[in-house]
Amino acid sequence: MTTSVFTAEEAAALAQVDEAAIARTLLELIAIPSVTGSAAETEIQHDLAGRLDRLGLDVDLWSMDLAELRAKPGFPGTEAPRDEAWGLVGVTEGGGDGPTVILQGHVDVVPPGDPGQWKGDPFVPRVVGDIVYGRGACDMKAGLAAHLAAIAAIRASGVKLRGRVAVHFVVGEEDGGLGAFGTLGRGHTGDACIIAEPTGGTVVTANAGALTFRLGVPGLSAHASSRDAGVSAIDAYLPVHRALARLESERNTDLDPLMAEYGIPYALSVGTLRSGDWASSVPDLLVAEGRLGVRLDEDPQAARAALERCVAEACAVDPWLRDHPVEVTWPGGQFASGRLPADHPLRDVVQGACAEATGGPGPRERGAPYGSDLRLYTAAGIPTLQYGPGDVRLAHSSQERVSVSETIDAARTLVLAALRTAGTK
Repeated sequence: MTTSVFTAEEAAALAQVDEAAIARTLLELIAIPSVTGSAAETEIQHDLAGRLDRLGLDVDLWSMDLAELRAKPGFPGTEAPRDEAWGLVGVTEGGGDGPTVILQGHVDVVPPGDPGQWKGDPFVPRVVGDIVYGRGACDMKAGLAAHLAAIAAIRASGVKLRGRVAVHFVVGEEDGGLGAFGTLGRGHTGDACIIAEPTGGTVVTANAGALTFRLGVPGLSAHASSRDAGVSAIDAYLPVHRALARLESERNTDLDPLMAEYGIPYALSVGTLRSGDWASSVPDLLVAEGRLGVRLDEDPQAARAALERCVAEACAVDPWLRDHPVEVTWPGGQFASGRLPADHPLRDVVQGACAEATGGPGPRERGAPYGSDLRLYTAAGIPTLQYGPGDVRLAHSSQERVSVSETIDAARTLVLAALRTAGTK
């Protein structure tokens, strides 16, 4: 890395990036088991509030009114049960009439799953050389550590900002985006936003959406010894399942160039099937729940209508389902798609900052086939992209891990991107 490309202010801030503190913070954050909706999700918000306060930021930590949020138009839905949700925003003091850049990250993680799949406790970080293993390592405790390190470096350098840097730490991203929805609804805003999701050495400027659906497939109960007197809901579901597979194929044609690298960018997946309550009975109900991918720029209502039409057409040609149609409902998380405007400079700023901070090539641009908080910020008129340490393909798995050196590189990139967006005096 050379310093000739940096201004004096940028060089001063980069010199304050504390690599040891980044590694230490990463381990400390992984050790808080902040599963979506759990008490530890609240615990980590209070822990992070203390860190932001010690960095000298103007901190807003508040308990969200869940009933009020759920009643608002556009509420993104939830899947995990919860009794509380805490919002957390920290903003650098001072500044003038310059822009505000938001560094955003979610604090919640998914459950660890089968403990037998892990080498040790998933919430006791395991370090092997440069690699840290643990639930939330890349999704996205490393991103949080990078954000904290970037803010700490800017503050320690004494650089005077023309604008401001705001940190949005949010809950509930994994099941819909409750935290981001509540944060934006409280009036916290900015001129650009960088979300430190794991992007695998790329800059993600667009996200597909994802809608949770539920199918109720009726059957007719009977004793298993006379099953011909009943109708198995499991058998009734099979033609619907085949129709959903055809719909997925239809929806993955004529792809946007940002999504062309993925085999199935708009996946339609059935994740759970529940049917029957007695082995010797013909099941009279099957409930299937799954995920419908939303295409870039597609109205979520149009995506819902496509699935509902597919199910209705499958029912119309089936002797049983014609008179006993499948019920389609839409519970849980509801992620629209979103994208950074094609002509917005934030992409070039982050790509250039990464190249200069690491001494390597600038990260390429792509879209991502999953939903995220990006769509909530872009819908609020805040140009947003994702750039952060780690590989999303390892997220939610028992092999979840992240490189400390990659996290350090991300922190350096964020320092430059924040300074170049907020501006210096």
